[in-house]
Amino acid sequence: MENKKRNYKNVLSFIPTGEFYYRKALKELQRENHPKAHKYLRRATELSPKDPLILTQYGIVLMEMEEFEQAMEMLHAAYELDPKEPDILFFLAEVHAHMGLFWDARKYAKKYLVYETQGKYTAEAMEIVDFAEQEDWQLFDDDGEAQDSEYYYRQEKARRMMEQGDFAGAIELLEKLVEEKTDFWGAYNNLALAYFYIGEAEMAKALLHDVLRRNTGNLHALCNLAVFHYYEKNAELEDVLELLKKIQPYVFEHRYKLGATFALVGKYKEAYRWLKSLQKRGFDGDPAFYFWLSHAAYHSGHEEASRQAWDQLKKMDPGKDGYEPWNDHSAMPHADALEHDRDYLVGKLDHEKKSERLFGLFLLGKSVHKQEIISHPNWLASDQPSVLETFVLGYALGHPFKEEVPAEHAFMRAMETAELLYVQSGMVTKQRAEVFQLWFLLVEEAFSRNYRFKNPAALAAAVDYMVESSKNEKMIKRHQADRFGISVATLSKYIKEIAIYLPNLGSQA
Repeated sequence: MENKKRNYKNVLSFIPTGEFYYRKALKELQRENHPKAHKYLRRATELSPKDPLILTQYGIVLMEMEEFEQAMEMLHAAYELDPKEPDILFFLAEVHAHMGLFWDARKYAKKYLVYETQGKYTAEAMEIVDFAEQEDWQLFDDDGEAQDSEYYYRQEKARRMMEQGDFAGAIELLEKLVEEKTDFWGAYNNLALAYFYIGEAEMAKALLHDVLRRNTGNLHALCNLAVFHYYEKNAELEDVLELLKKIQPYVFEHRYKLGATFALVGKYKEAYRWLKSLQKRGFDGDPAFYFWLSHAAYHSGHEEASRQAWDQLKKMDPGKDGYEPWNDHSAMPHADALEHDRDYLVGKLDHEKKSERLFGLFLLGKSVHKQEIISHPNWLASDQPSVLETFVLGYALGHPFKEEVPAEHAFMRAMETAELLYVQSGMVTKQRAEVFQLWFLLVEEAFSRNYRFKNPAALAAAVDYMVESSKNEKMIKRHQADRFGISVATLSKYIKEIAIYLPNLGSQA
């Protein structure tokens, strides 16, 4: 047979550029497919981070998707590269207006009008200027301080870092910020939160007390202090709440902060007063607003208002269905589910043993208290959570993992095993808790030794059998294998395979 040789000399490698993805994004925008355009533009900015045109277009798409903070970041980066481009100036004005930063919105709109007296956005720019000048009271931020877009931008960047779990980075950024602007109370408040989240409660409270000493009555500092005392179960909570009850805020953001704080600590009557006042004035809230409004209304005797708020919440976040405040969890079929026992869950998250914390983080993802507990400052006992703890937390919060990364692939198989154990009862009871405790004990050790967790069904059957057979000597492997759809031989193989990861096995006779 004749050997056919391939000629590779004329084959050209294709290396896509930012321009390539930018063009693909424009085509998707013409089809009004914003999610796909967003995907292409994100890739375009990664490949061409110094192209102001691409950065601007990405910022515009982010604005249309109501990702205003990220949009501001993109547009600021474009502005630094080309500070005289009219389109960049206009969209900077628009994004600042969307975020309520009217002073800076006016500033950028006026700059646009210098270059474009008859431009395509001239009318809109003039409207921004007129509106900003008519709404002088809005030239102040949540803490009543004059706005400065550069400081605000850096504070929002730090806040996003906190949301992503990068507390050390956020603290570094905020500490520089308060050093440069010593009266930037919003940055102090966020810095206090960051310290509290890493377990530095005393430092956090000291910062808030310093703010209150220098800026008496600062509402955000008082509310944060109340939340800190609530989580620590300190007697000082009542003193702070008495102060908060005397405050009569006018600004919407202050009313929202006050109402949400009262709701969080269980003062529903006061919470309903402030949250309802916002609704009466046409406040267009986010899902969290309607969540707190519904709970505050229900627990203060306004059931119809509670149901209306919950209906609005479900339109915005269907995933909350089933967690209505009028559901008496003690009467629910899963009333004995440990994942819905707040004290049990917090105890696991704060446990000294890593395997117990891993178990707690798994339960967190299934708990009706998840939204409340994720803001708990001490939910991890260790100052430096391990990679595995970070993975399980991300899994509980619904973060995606990359199957092509070996460690993440193995981790997802371990979680699939846990899910197979969970589905057996549809919950975790006291009787079944030891199965999960053993599994996460095995996961802790096996993951550190690069175990691949190849067969989740067999692993689930094996760990279940190990626990149940210790309580029932007559347990038959065939029954266990059938439950999980595997053979007896496979069950026996995996029992032996995972047994080597049991603690102190090597020291036993």
